[in-house]
Amino acid sequence: MSHDRFHGRIYGSERSCDWPGCPLCGEFRAPGEQPSGFDGPGNYRWFCLDHVREFNTRYDAFAGMSAEEIWKAQSPIAGWERETRAFRPTAGIDSAPRWADFADPLEAITGRARARKPAQRKDGRAVTGEEREALGTLGLALDADRRDLRSRYSELVRQYHPDRNGGDRSFEARLQRVVEAYQLLRRSSVFA
Repeated sequence: MSHDRFHGRIYGSERSCDWPGCPLCGEFRAPGEQPSGFDGPGNYRWFCLDHVREFNTRYDAFAGMSAEEIWKAQSPIAGWERETRAFRPTAGIDSAPRWADFADPLEAITGRARARKPAQRKDGRAVTGEEREALGTLGLALDADRRDLRSRYSELVRQYHPDRNGGDRSFEARLQRVVEAYQLLRRSSVFA
């Protein structure tokens, strides 16, 4: 028995077509009355080419379902509504996450976890990833103080503001990033 993957035909099948009164071979598989489920793929019907085409025109995968069930089944996230426990952000707080049971010679997992760990300033305060990115936008070191923050902000605003550049608005995006970074850092507990 050979199988034509593109068309779904199974050549050399000894089965007869399940369509009533059809004498041809059943070379194409179609869903049966027992649907796929926990116990396996269910049963199949076997049809000849003409009758599998006829079956496919009448087949309704959503038969017997309510409108809400159909909507849920067609959702692109069907089956992914909840997080897998091992990969939640809180995984490992109560117990070690499942991926901790595996060897990680290339540090594919532990390297990422280490990169997410908040950086520490010399004064012991933790700096989040957003704060670190904002410091990078302003060109400040991790241990900058409030005075450094204000002076660097003033310097960059003067540098990128259209009034200082003869009305040139090409630096507006940079100026916006500088303002957003400053607003985030000035409210941060790191600069309190």
